[in-house]
Amino acid sequence: MGSIQSLTSARDYEAIARELATDFRVGAAARDRDRVPPLAELERIKASGLLAARVPAAYGGAEIDLPKFARILVILAQADPNIAQAVAPQFANLEKLRIYGTHEQKLHYFGLALDGVLMGNAAAEQGGNFIGDVTTTLYRAGSEWRLKGRKYYSTGSIYSELILVTAAHEQGGRAAVFVPRNREGVSVLDDWDGMGQRTTASGTTIYDDVLVHEHEVLRIPAFGQRRTHEGAFAQLMHSAIDAGIALAALADAGAYGREQARVLRESGVSSATQDPYVLHTIGEMAIAAHGAEALLGRGAALLEQALAASLAGDADANRLLGEASIAVAEAKYATTEASIRVSEMLFRIGGASATSRGLNLDRHWRNARTHTTHDPVSYKARAVGDFYLNGNLPPINTKI
Repeated sequence: MGSIQSLTSARDYEAIARELATDFRVGAAARDRDRVPPLAELERIKASGLLAARVPAAYGGAEIDLPKFARILVILAQADPNIAQAVAPQFANLEKLRIYGTHEQKLHYFGLALDGVLMGNAAAEQGGNFIGDVTTTLYRAGSEWRLKGRKYYSTGSIYSELILVTAAHEQGGRAAVFVPRNREGVSVLDDWDGMGQRTTASGTTIYDDVLVHEHEVLRIPAFGQRRTHEGAFAQLMHSAIDAGIALAALADAGAYGREQARVLRESGVSSATQDPYVLHTIGEMAIAAHGAEALLGRGAALLEQALAASLAGDADANRLLGEASIAVAEAKYATTEASIRVSEMLFRIGGASATSRGLNLDRHWRNARTHTTHDPVSYKARAVGDFYLNGNLPPINTKI
């Protein structure tokens, strides 16, 4: 292992994230406006050790708890949500490895994370009748495994050394396959053209009968039948990114109000900082953003407790995981609403001049509106209502 592993236990990951975020924030608007990939920034994250923050202690990692992890992702997303989303698959991949990997696989891939290797994601596909349908297939060709399929929204793949590809296993169920990005038959396209989250490298990846070694295959037994923390963890990450966007929009609204906003003569005041309607707007934005942030913290804390119970084999683990999923669903709904609303309300502070392309303040709304399309939050509200009204735990899937 490299030097990162030896320093893992002594690192203050939140302090590292804040230091990185201070620098990342400076160029975020320009990177978005000009669609400049954050290559240097991602290399700094790889070297910082953050990518291994959740590696279990048994495998040499710090295994930071979920509330701290959520705060770190909020910090990065507040600086640049593109960067936060580009590295988020790394953490989801490591949780999947924790649940389904063999001891040998954990030694290998956790070790790579400790060495700063970034792992992208390729799960989503277009087509099919339902969200989450998978046609990419892992199949036998003589004595070899081969992977064939096409993935869309392969977040962070261009920046990654490895891509974790979700596939249907020819023997039934699903598998997740660790595929080196530069392996023969792998094509990574920079064709993501969304209006927001423009530099997340969420483009297409194609797998043309790619050779797969046995140790690269994670079998996922009882897919959709066994409740784990995997789905809620993914939703926690999305919630953290949305919370970061809301907080960034709030900060920019405050700065604009103090430094650039003008007031109407009819207001009777000489500064936007004294205008009661500006004060009301900023106050409403802060309440929405901080309320969502608080629900995120609550969801992270309950998921941490549920995960501990699950790892310990607690008889109540299924219930606790279900209840934690409900708490995270509440956070996801709240952060979705806050990120969209707060990033739109920003323009009530600035008027027409705030729409300047040079300022690029609209990136907050574009990022929020784009990122929050990941999940139909109406189904989260429904699941929350069903739990509190009827006592029903949410369905076992990766969306709630």
